[in-house]
Amino acid sequence: MVRSAKFQGQWLGLGLWIGLGLWGPGALPGNAVEIEVGIVQRFGEEQNDTLTISSLPGDRLEVDILSGGQKQTLQTDQVTLEVAQQPLPQAELAEYVVLSDQGTFETAEDSAKFWRSLGIEVEITQPGRWQVWAKRDVYQTPLLRRLLLQELKAKGYTTPYLSSTVRTEKAIASFVVGGYRYNRANVTIRSRNGLFDIQEDGGTKSRFAGELRLQPNAYGTFTLVSDVDIEVYLRGVVPYEIGPNAPDNAVEAQTIIARTYALRNLRRFQADDYELCATIHCQVYKGLQGTSPRIDQAIARTKGLVLTYNNELVDALYSSTTGGVTASFSDVWDGAERPYLKAVIDSPNPVWDLKGNSLADEQAFRKFIALNQGFNETGRTVFRWERSATLQELATTLQTYLERTQNPLAGIQTVQKLEIKRRSPSGRVLELDVTTDRGIVKLLKNEIRSALGPPRSTLFYLQPNLNPQNQLTGYTFVGGGFGHGVGMSQYGSYNLANLGWSAARILQFYYPGTTLQPLDESIVFWRETP
Repeated sequence: MVRSAKFQGQWLGLGLWIGLGLWGPGALPGNAVEIEVGIVQRFGEEQNDTLTISSLPGDRLEVDILSGGQKQTLQTDQVTLEVAQQPLPQAELAEYVVLSDQGTFETAEDSAKFWRSLGIEVEITQPGRWQVWAKRDVYQTPLLRRLLLQELKAKGYTTPYLSSTVRTEKAIASFVVGGYRYNRANVTIRSRNGLFDIQEDGGTKSRFAGELRLQPNAYGTFTLVSDVDIEVYLRGVVPYEIGPNAPDNAVEAQTIIARTYALRNLRRFQADDYELCATIHCQVYKGLQGTSPRIDQAIARTKGLVLTYNNELVDALYSSTTGGVTASFSDVWDGAERPYLKAVIDSPNPVWDLKGNSLADEQAFRKFIALNQGFNETGRTVFRWERSATLQELATTLQTYLERTQNPLAGIQTVQKLEIKRRSPSGRVLELDVTTDRGIVKLLKNEIRSALGPPRSTLFYLQPNLNPQNQLTGYTFVGGGFGHGVGMSQYGSYNLANLGWSAARILQFYYPGTTLQPLDESIVFWRETP
């Protein structure tokens, strides 16, 4: 098994792995790539957090720790990890410069590129939302951090701020083996058969494969990382992402996309020394608890297959429901367009002429949303939806968002009006103004979903709600789809598979101009665009 290479430069392909000696002789692409998944990202955030890791019957755990500078291996059937707060001899300053705060990794990565263009070394983190920090090991002292912030403010940049916390105690991880308690920040846990049962805070046990590591993260807590083979990882992803009742060809399409997505996104958690998370911020991964023989067969049939464009892994984005039209990359996030992620009417039939009737036009968009037949997702619950909120409800959710993002307009009391200012050709709202008692809050792209409660996607129009005195009391959001709407529609793939479309044809429909091919040493995983 080969560990995946860490992202140190702009890209990594298997060819570079070979050059670094990280791809062993005779190793076959697609069946020996090991990835690092943070299966518990914030262990120790709650005071009574526990993680109980057990071997399977007839097996044993091997626990590696450092003792006196030497590696020591303990053997046991079960380890319960706990976290306690230990008083510090003297208070410590935990501080960093937040350059920007974003709802998604994709936009945070584009923001990071901007700050680098100014000569600032940065890192992308996820303390809650995605953030771009001035690199901590470069801006090491309070003076350097304040000088940076002062310089940025002098140049007119208003979003950066200093996050400072004085810590009087420190989280300490510990476990007991053989009646002795060990306090260790880094622990590696293996089993002979490579399987574990993990129970978090006394909840239901889940089975995971690979090797486990407990390690500190950037937020004063710990992350439990699983080193797992990519094909085994897919067994814990595909059933939860596509659903157990999906047609076979839809499952195959999802498997190829999930494999491509994982390998392209190994840089997401570089700041915390692992690669992917196990939540919707990456792909949902629940280990081997809910595996399906039928889905396992689809994984085996597509082993090593990935989707590429110009010999680079595609940005394999997907959502549950597009609402009848897919979005281009820039409809939702900031950053360079992906030529294969563009607006496509999500139907096997010509139900709408997108070139002749752009959905950027408000009236055309309303006519489109009124259609509900002939689409791949027709009949799905969130294909079309209406959700309402009062002005006070909108003010409450918006204020929470403004506080969370340290927005200068935080502290609003009332929302007075919403106004859509701009749409994309796929109908997505690109810019929405919220008039408040403290001024206009301008919401862009996917931040609209983060800031307001009702929208299930940015594919909507606004219907004002009036009282008997003809006064505005709120809005009904009338729209379609669930999620960002970029790339493959999972429910859409159901319909196409039921029509007899192969996985390859489904992928070509949602990612036009791409190539389906086996993973090999020539493929670039990710290349930063200029």
